Amino acid sequence: MANSKYEYVKSFEVEDEVMLPNLIVVRIDGCNFRRFSEVHEFEKPNDEIALNLMNSCATAVLEEYPDIVFSYGFNDEYSFVFKKETKFYQRRASKILSLIVSFFTSVYVTKWKDFFPHKELRFPPSFQSRFICCASMEVLQAYLAWRQNDCHVKNQYNTCLWMLIKCGKDEKEAQEILKGTQKQEKNEMLFQQFGINYKNLPNMFRQGSCVLKTEAEDIVKYDDNGTPVRRRRRKVIVVHSENIAARSFWNEHTCLPKELGTFGEGINKIKPEYVRSFQFENKLLPSTWIVVRIDGCHFHRFSEVHEFEKPNDEQALSLMNSCAVAVLEEFQDIVFAYGVSDEYSFVLKKDSQFYQRRASEIVSVIVSFFSSMYVRKWREFFPQRELRYPPYFDGRAVCYPSSEILQDYLAWRQVDCHINNQYNTCFWMLVKSGKSKCEAQDYLKGTQAEKKNELLKQQFGIDYSMLPIMFRQGTSVFWDKEEKIVVANDGGAVGKSAEENFCGTL
Repeated sequence: MANSKYEYVKSFEVEDEVMLPNLIVVRIDGCNFRRFSEVHEFEKPNDEIALNLMNSCATAVLEEYPDIVFSYGFNDEYSFVFKKETKFYQRRASKILSLIVSFFTSVYVTKWKDFFPHKELRFPPSFQSRFICCASMEVLQAYLAWRQNDCHVKNQYNTCLWMLIKCGKDEKEAQEILKGTQKQEKNEMLFQQFGINYKNLPNMFRQGSCVLKTEAEDIVKYDDNGTPVRRRRRKVIVVHSENIAARSFWNEHTCLPKELGTFGEGINKIKPEYVRSFQFENKLLPSTWIVVRIDGCHFHRFSEVHEFEKPNDEQALSLMNSCAVAVLEEFQDIVFAYGVSDEYSFVLKKDSQFYQRRASEIVSVIVSFFSSMYVRKWREFFPQRELRYPPYFDGRAVCYPSSEILQDYLAWRQVDCHINNQYNTCFWMLVKSGKSKCEAQDYLKGTQAEKKNELLKQQFGIDYSMLPIMFRQGTSVFWDKEEKIVVANDGGAVGKSAEENFCGTL
C-alpha cells in the first residue's frame, strides 16, 4: 500500500483471527437456489447432474487448497474442514470464507458447460458462506452429524413432496398432507403410494457426499527398462457413507484422524442450537458506513497467464468495471463503488440492514456474485482468449463512523491508484525498452512523482497527465441521483441502471 496522510483509515479494520486450537469449518450455501433450480429446470427432488457439479467444485477446492482435508455436501451446500494446525491466511475468518466461496463460485460457472452442455446458464449463481469455530473434535463430530441428519430429513420430505406434486397435487396440498408426518409415515407413503423403497434411492441423495484426501500409489514415470516407478501421493476422492460422524468412518480414512484428530462414540442426540453457538459471527456496528473491499488473489500470475497488457489492460479493467456495475444492480443497498486494478470497494448505505449487518454473509455474497459475473462476462471482453483457470477474490468488511472518514478511505484508495499506476507505467516502459525487471526496480528506487513524470516525458515521450483517466484515477460506479435513464457508453438507452464514471477527485 502507498504511504499517504489517509492511511489512518486502516485503523478501523478489525482483526478476526481464529485462535488455536479451534478447528475451522467454512460452510457455503446457494443464494436463491430454489429459483436458480427452477429457471434451469433441475430434476426434482434431486438432479443428479447438478449434485455432481457441486461435488466437482468441492473436489477442485480440495485440490487447490492443501489445508482443507475434508468436506461434506448435499443439495446446494458444502462444508469445508481445515486441518487442525492450519495457518491458512493467518486464520483470518473474512479472508478464508471469502476466498473459498469465490473460488467455489468461479469453478461452478467455469464447469457449468461440462455438466450441462445443452443448457444455457441463464443468470449468475452465487453463494454465501459462514465460519464455524469447532472448539473440539466433539463439536466437529456434532456439526457433521447435524448436517447429515439435515440432509436426510430434507431429502425424505422433498421426495414425498415432489411425488405428490407429480401425481397431481399442487404444492400447498402436498405440504398439508405432509404436515406433522414422521419419518416412518413418509417411508410408508413412498412405498404404498408410489412403490418407492426410500432406502434404495441413490446414496448421494439420502446421505450426501464426502470429498476427502487419501493416499494412493500412482505411476509417476517409467524407467529406462519400462518398469513403472510408483510413488504414494495424495488424491481427492468422493465417497458416501450412512454415518459420516461415526468413529468407524473416520478411522477408515487415515488422513482424517492424522490431520484433525479422532472421534468419540456416536452422537446419540443432535442439538442444532448447540452447534450453531459455535458459529463465528461478526455483526457490524449500526449507523456506520459499511465498505466491502475485494481484491484479486494472485492476480499477478493470472494477468501473466492471460497475457494482459502491461501496465494496464483496458479490457481487463473494463471487465472489472462491468462486474461492479452488475453488483450495484443486484444489491440495492450498495450506493457507491470505487475500483482500480484488481480491487473494488463497495459502499453500503449507512442504515443498511442487508443480511442484518452480518459481516460473513455480506462479504461472501458480494465476493461470490462478483466472481460469478467475472467468469460469465469473460467472453464478452476477451472473445478470442480462453479463460485458462478460474479467478478468485478475497474480501473484508470495514465500518466507518462518519462521511468524512469514508471520504478519507476513498481518497486513500485513489492516492494508492495514482502512486501504483505511475510507478508501474515507468517500470513497464523501462522493461519494454530492454531493462530487466531487477534493473527497472533499482532504477526507480527512491524516485518521487516529479522524477517519474520527467522519465516518462524525456525517455518515452509520454505525458503522464494525458494517459486515460481510468488508468490514473480509477473508476467509480454509482446510482444516478434521480434514477433517470442513463446513456451507456455505446450511446444506447439502458433504463434505470448503475452508472460507470471515471473518477476525478473523490
